[in-house]
Amino acid sequence: AYDHMMMMSLVRTLTLLAASSSAFQTTRSVIKMSASGPKNIVVIGGGVQGTSVAFQIAESTSLPAGSTITILEANKIASAASGKGGGFMARQWGDGGPTQTLHELAFDMYEELCPKLGVESYRKLPVLSVSPGGNKKGKQDNKSKNKQLSDIFPTWLDGSIGRVSPLGFGDDTAQVTPKEFVEKMLEYVNQPDKPGVKVVIGKCTGIECTDGDDGEKVVTAVTYQDGEEEEEKVLNADDVIVSAGPWTCQAEKWFDGAIQLPMEGVKSTSIVWKPPTGDDTVDATALFCGEDNRFGTHLEVYPRPDGTVYICGIGGSDYITTSELQDSAFLFDCPPKDDRVEAAASAFQMMSDTYSTRGELAKTQACMRPCPPDAKPYMGRVPGYTGAYINGGHNCWGIAWAPASGKAIAELVLEGESRSVDLRPFNPARYTFQGRGGRGRKKKGLSVGEQW
Repeated sequence: AYDHMMMMSLVRTLTLLAASSSAFQTTRSVIKMSASGPKNIVVIGGGVQGTSVAFQIAESTSLPAGSTITILEANKIASAASGKGGGFMARQWGDGGPTQTLHELAFDMYEELCPKLGVESYRKLPVLSVSPGGNKKGKQDNKSKNKQLSDIFPTWLDGSIGRVSPLGFGDDTAQVTPKEFVEKMLEYVNQPDKPGVKVVIGKCTGIECTDGDDGEKVVTAVTYQDGEEEEEKVLNADDVIVSAGPWTCQAEKWFDGAIQLPMEGVKSTSIVWKPPTGDDTVDATALFCGEDNRFGTHLEVYPRPDGTVYICGIGGSDYITTSELQDSAFLFDCPPKDDRVEAAASAFQMMSDTYSTRGELAKTQACMRPCPPDAKPYMGRVPGYTGAYINGGHNCWGIAWAPASGKAIAELVLEGESRSVDLRPFNPARYTFQGRGGRGRKKKGLSVGEQW
């Protein structure tokens, strides 16, 4: 009985100590947040992901008054994939895994944000799956042959095609031109009554820190090379978020090897068509096309509200290694491949007599999507550092997930945790102490990672 009484007493004592410790930690955290003054926040990367982070921080009610927010961009705003991507999004096209919340939350946020920001390129649109046809050229009445899809069948799909089936009727599929979205976010937060987001053009060269009381390094500044004067300058920083697409892996050096961010850049060509001669509007139906072995393509076709048609899925991608990206491969110049431009144009004109007879290319370009080995993004804190965060490696869904990613990181930075998205599966330190696996979505014809 005595032993039992002593054991119960010990349990009660330990319980009280644990409760006291927890209350102390919580109280200390609350005191720290409430006592915090204005912050200097720097986001490295001016694409749709980095700008979304800056936008969500600026719009947060948790941002201390008097804070500054700066985007440090090496080239120009939306100069890489955010200026050259298709901007397609699908609410339910995830695989049901950890990234599903990013799909759903971001889709809903785009629907709310775009009218608020005055984004004209956003719209919902239906999607068709189209198999390649034969080699017969000339105008085909494909719409009459697919009467069950007549409401969403585009008139310009009037060439040689195979089987057609619906992938979406415009309820949970949409598009936006990402460059416009980036520009509109910056316009909105830089209105006279807003905190404002400053854009600085320069290439990050390092992150300065001091030693904290708890053994962690504390971020104090970001160093960068001025784009015009080519001299090193300093931005004071209490918090820094590295959100630089495929070049996010350069943060390994900036944080002295405290984190490993294996990354592969998949460099792909895309093309944009002008509206067909004589047509003011182009039917708004997106296409996901099957493999066309004649041209080595699997086209994705996105008509835009301005009458242009964006096409990717051209094939012939190049795979850029982590070390090459850390050396800034294709950061300032990312040329398209002429043979892939020709292949894509030929494949599309086989499917569309309208564009075969009245089409003209407006633009040829290339960009990279950033692919971690497991096809999941890096989102979270840098271990061993206070005020250091990673938001990169969003694979082929970087544009589609941008608002949700920005919101999650803003919450993490300003409130201490993300309430909107469970970031545990995206821990940026997940490769720091363990080996690599396979790579995301698709590699040289092999399907791996999250699939559509």
